[in-house]
Amino acid sequence: MNRLTMPFLAIAATLCVALVACKREPSTERAADAAAPAGAATAPGEPTADEARAIAKDAYIWGYPVVENYKTLYQQALEQGGANYRAPFNRIGSLNNVATPKDTAIVTPNSDTPYSFLWMDLRAEPLVLSIPAMGTQRYFSVQLIDLYTYNFDYINQSVTDGKAGTFLIAGPDWKGETPKGIDKVFRSETPFAYALFRTQLISPKDLDNVKRLQAQYKVQPLSAFAGTPAPPALPPVQFPPYDAQKANDLGFFSYLAFLLPYAPMNDSEAALRDRLAKIGVVPGKPFDESALSPAMRQALLDGIGDANKELANFVATQINTDKVHSADLFGSRAQLKGNALYRFAGAKQGIYGNSASEADYQLYFVDAKEQPLDASKHDYALRFPKDGLPPTNAFWSVTMYDGKSKLLVDNPLNRYLINSPMLGSLKRDADGGITLYMQNASPGKDKEANWLPAPNGPFYVVLRNYSPKPEVVDRTWKRPALEPKR
Repeated sequence: MNRLTMPFLAIAATLCVALVACKREPSTERAADAAAPAGAATAPGEPTADEARAIAKDAYIWGYPVVENYKTLYQQALEQGGANYRAPFNRIGSLNNVATPKDTAIVTPNSDTPYSFLWMDLRAEPLVLSIPAMGTQRYFSVQLIDLYTYNFDYINQSVTDGKAGTFLIAGPDWKGETPKGIDKVFRSETPFAYALFRTQLISPKDLDNVKRLQAQYKVQPLSAFAGTPAPPALPPVQFPPYDAQKANDLGFFSYLAFLLPYAPMNDSEAALRDRLAKIGVVPGKPFDESALSPAMRQALLDGIGDANKELANFVATQINTDKVHSADLFGSRAQLKGNALYRFAGAKQGIYGNSASEADYQLYFVDAKEQPLDASKHDYALRFPKDGLPPTNAFWSVTMYDGKSKLLVDNPLNRYLINSPMLGSLKRDADGGITLYMQNASPGKDKEANWLPAPNGPFYVVLRNYSPKPEVVDRTWKRPALEPKR
């Protein structure tokens, strides 16, 4: 889940409601710890409560994307029988349909492109991905994401030019030679990585073509591709079950400590790693929550709350004021320049967002009067003038999301978006423009072709532009506002 303005939330407090830590007021809960105030003496080398709180805040901002990434990894690759299970490591699992409200593994999912999923274990040897000939008219991409959630590269039309291709994905420790038949080598910073495939569904009648292409995505170990002996099998990793309640409390630090050995340290983060150790977050060692004093426990919880308050302030003062755009929140390590707050914001609101070069995301959280979108209070209209449709090299879409769950909205039409391939079925305005109606109840049969059903409450809308034209990226093209109609 990037390019133009991204007003995440008009009311910053909304960012905190899902997290236990945000519900605690440090001034009241610390009262129970009068025997161990923030400035109390500590054992040699142990941080004070204030120091621990500051470390916990930074740890949560920096580490939240890693733990949220693990949530998806666990559900899609490890939790067999779970609703979001797709395939084990090093095997591709595909959904032969676009996302629906039943898909809950990823918030703000796109419903334009049926997904294929590949969780990669690159510890023993690289993997080889084979992509079929896609032609030049169909959008597709394979987004390559490391454990940090950096988009370390893409396989797409600009790489393949619509032709079949074979690509090697290597982990950080691979030092072998590239065999013949490999078109390009991609390197992940982490030994576990994610390949997220998007294959455009041009129309409902196109689904069989998408299924055929998905069936031709292929993955195999390098040894199988090259016809060489496989390396020795590595001991299996004992992955802890993912529990959302635990991850949103002090258990967050336990997950982070488990994941750190699989997130090789970048030199720029050495000081942060040292600080994490001071609060017991040590790579590969259990985080002992039971050993925390009441004061230290509260300090870590307060640190989580502080992180979310900083995010809320960032949204209100930087994103909602257009000082920071969604384009800034996703990309490679080099593109993000180590900005942990940006990664945090991206993972919170739409993990796995595309890099700027791949897709543009413009989010609507407020209407033309700067009021939060709420279909229990208003009906809305989004009007594109005749010559004002989103400029794109591929296609654009407008998708509706529930403001509470951040998922697609169940509705009687089973319509979750309106996109450019649907233009022929939309009703034009008298001047040739197009008006989309976003409301809970039908706008009437004469307008229903242009109706994007909203929940009976808060919602937000994402305007996606795949392979956007320069005027979108450089902000020359201005999106229309959502107008309240009642």
